[in-house]
Order: sequence, then structure tokens, then C-alpha cells
Amino acid sequence: MRPGRILLLLLVLGASACAPNRAESSQPAVTEEGVPQVGPARGALVLAGGGQLGPEIWNRFVQLSGGSRSRIVVIPTASTDEDIVAGISALHQITAAGAGEVLLLHTRDRREADSEEFVRSLRGATGIWLVGGRQWRLVDAYLHTRTHRELFNVLNRGGVIGGTSAGASIQASYLARGDPATNQILMAQGYEEGFGFLLNAAVDQHLLARNREDDLWELIHTRPSLLGIGVDEGTALVVRGNRAEVLGRSGVAIYNGLGDVGRPLLLHDGEVYDLGHRLVVVGRAVTESGSR
Repeated sequence: MRPGRILLLLLVLGASACAPNRAESSQPAVTEEGVPQVGPARGALVLAGGGQLGPEIWNRFVQLSGGSRSRIVVIPTASTDEDIVAGISALHQITAAGAGEVLLLHTRDRREADSEEFVRSLRGATGIWLVGGRQWRLVDAYLHTRTHRELFNVLNRGGVIGGTSAGASIQASYLARGDPATNQILMAQGYEEGFGFLLNAAVDQHLLARNREDDLWELIHTRPSLLGIGVDEGTALVVRGNRAEVLGRSGVAIYNGLGDVGRPLLLHDGEVYDLGHRLVVVGRAVTESGSR
């Protein structure tokens, strides 16, 4: 396998404010069948729960991005300045999985994120990987900027947006654990809006590893129409339209406030969940979930 090219376009700039611009999505509110559109109408999402990700996750992400023809942008902004090396690690993992061209893109300056020059590298991207860290850093840098709009355009071109830990949570319309002071607060005023690639949903991570199995019920009780998704470490949920497939060594928990509230539905590798109909379509839990 020919190794991919690695480009570093690393911009570490000071924080500053600029007027936000609302990101535009072409996603409809409902599918042709009349059920809620939760996943992207085009393209795909990879929502990983943090920890050590196996090759099956990296390989699927690169495959969805176009394999050896892919052009992938790694965004490490959720990390601290000291931990930007996490972005370098993701870059090497993606390259090892057979990606064509991989580059690193980062800023903390909203004006920079809203500039034509900064987003130019996103215009031809077939895949985006959002490194883990803290969700609020992604909000402060990118929410409602030109960068945010270009991420939607990646999906609209049929590309893929993936991320792990904070890089998974930020993809939902409701942002869980966005508080800048602590990751122990699930609902943080001023930091409750995510990037919105996954509609009417909230994503938590490190689910079993950090004993968070019951945490999302707090949010679902407050906002019962939301679909809660908890992803454990070493695991990912791969979303295409409303079809969500579990991939990896642990599990994904579904919190459906419109169904039976009590315990989440736990799905494992290979099982598929319909995010619009809110039921399992492939897997061991078909009978249990189908009765909801």
C-alpha cells in the first residue's frame, strides 16, 4: 500500500471574537417515509467513544472517505495546546489505514475560522476527523463560522465526518458536557448547541469506562424528544442517513425518552439501529426494541 501524503497546516492563534454566521444544512426535517431525519441526508458520520480505537474503526472511516483517493483533514482543536500531539497521532492512524492525503488544521481564533483562507483546505476534503478533548473549545472556535458551514458541505458532497470523545459529542444538535469548567455537568447553559450533523440527538462518550450509563437520562427527562446516544471507549457508531451501525469492542447505549424509560438499550458490534423509527433493525435486540 502506498503511504499517503501528510501535510501540516497547523495554526495556533490566540482567541478572539467575531460575529457568528449560522451554518446551513440541506437536511430535511423528515425522510420520504415521513419519519424524523436524524442522521445526515448525504454522507456519513463516525461517532467514537474515546479510548484506544481499533483498526476496524480507522479502516471504516478511511473507507468512507474514499480510501487511497481520500483527502482527510484532522482538526485537533478540542485538545489543549499541550495535547495537540493527539492530532498528530490521529493523523498517523488515518494514514496507516490507507488514506490518500491527510492534513492537520487548527485555530483558536474565530476570525481565522471564519476566513476564506482558513477553509480553503476544507473545500476538497472527503473526510474530517475531530480529535478528542473538551467540547467547548470546538464551540468557541468554530460554531456558526465559515468552517462550520464547510463541514456541512463535506457531508453534502457525500463525505464523512468522524470524531472521538468530544469530537463525537460535538456532532449532535444538543451538546452534552459542554461546560468549560468541568466535564461532570451534562447540561451547560451557553454551551448546549453542537454542530448539528446529527439532529434532535445528544451524544455522550466514555460511557462504561467512566460509569456514565445513567447520566443521559437526566437530559432525556428534561428534553424527552431528544434521542440519547452513549458510546463506550473503543467503539463507534457509524451513521448513514438514519441507519446507525455499531462498530468496535464494547457497546453503544440508546436512550429513548419516547419509549420505555428505565434502562438504555445496549447495542454491540454489528447491530444496526434505525434512528428515525427508534428501533433495532439488525441484531440481538430486535424483539425487545421492536415492541417499543
